[in-house]
Amino acid sequence: MKDNVHAFVDIGRRRLLQAAGAAGLLGSLPLKAALAKDAWPASPINYVVPFAPGGLTDVAARLVAKTLGTDRGWDLIVQNKPGGNANIGAAYVARARSDGYTWLAITMTHAANATLFRDSGYDLLKDLAPLAGLASSPMMVVVNAKSPIKTMADLLKAAKGGHLTAGSSGNGTPPHLTLALYQKLTGAKFTHIPYTGGSPSLTDLIGGQIDVVFSNYPESLPHVKSGALRALAITTHQRSPDVPDVPTVAEIGMPDLIVENFTGVMVPAGVPADIVQHAGAAIVAEMSKPQMQRDMVRLGFIPQPRGPAEFGKYLKSEVLRWRKVIQESGIHIS
Repeated sequence: MKDNVHAFVDIGRRRLLQAAGAAGLLGSLPLKAALAKDAWPASPINYVVPFAPGGLTDVAARLVAKTLGTDRGWDLIVQNKPGGNANIGAAYVARARSDGYTWLAITMTHAANATLFRDSGYDLLKDLAPLAGLASSPMMVVVNAKSPIKTMADLLKAAKGGHLTAGSSGNGTPPHLTLALYQKLTGAKFTHIPYTGGSPSLTDLIGGQIDVVFSNYPESLPHVKSGALRALAITTHQRSPDVPDVPTVAEIGMPDLIVENFTGVMVPAGVPADIVQHAGAAIVAEMSKPQMQRDMVRLGFIPQPRGPAEFGKYLKSEVLRWRKVIQESGIHIS
């Protein structure tokens, strides 16, 4: 188990080394930019979370805000603006002043929204700029503990031989997209049942009303540990120390099913480059600290600190990846 813990955290350390170079060091910037950064931030930063309080993205944002406040004296105020499939808060930040004092917490949901919504009130890649990547959380394929389906091979056989039902936290959500990707890769067909959140879908799975859920890892983990659900696979390269007996999708020969429900930070487009580099480097540095990485793993995240350039490249690749899945699967928001 100790080796698994190290492997899980080592992913974050590798990301750190890449992100540190991408974020840029203070000494490599022009003197004028460095002086400007010395005076920034001079007022509180509004850190907008476009989800309800208490969720995984919210908890991660508050942890980052607390760490930056404690270690650097920055005053970050976390503000929840849920609604519109996380578009309301994102549009709010996209319209904010380009001074670096308004941040947005984003996830894989926003990468999918870029295709799912024709008129979301903002353009993710044009109206917002990447500041830093924080971490990701995998998906876990789970069935009822009493289900005859014990492996991913069993799941595929059952799906091709019958009419299985698969729940998700809603149309276009990461669990739904992961299900759609699995169907695309295997040719398996499920009857998709969207719920109003992850918890209701897992409640029905435990109750035997549906057959499988491609679930957000932190949501299903307690039920797997309690014995109510059986985990078939986790969508990572490395096994999780929390469920070391659960194979990864890479191990079972499905590396294309690796899914990262990432979380990161963006700012309005037009924020001065020196501010972006300064803030991005600060976040990467804080995310690299051992205690911070342990805290993120405890929450169900894989630490993945990325500077502005690397996170921007990654975000574009995620938008394109999920655009293809959404269009080929015919997913739409009604």
